[in-house]
Amino acid sequence: MLYPKLDTLKKVIDSKYMLVSLASKRARDLFKDPTSTKLEKYKSVKEVGKALEEIAEGKIKVLK
Repeated sequence: MLYPKLDTLKKVIDSKYMLVSLASKRARDLFKDPTSTKLEKYKSVKEVGKALEEIAEGKIKVLK
């Protein structure tokens, strides 16, 4: 995984476990409904990469 970098993701979500959990849930949502995108343009083609990009941009957050 080259983009987004882990350092960037760790600034948004400090727990690796929470990051993986959130990204996998969002990737499943994107797989089921590809039109539910949150960004205009993605660098990644796959759903997991798109989910990580959304997290890095702050479009997807963890509810506390």
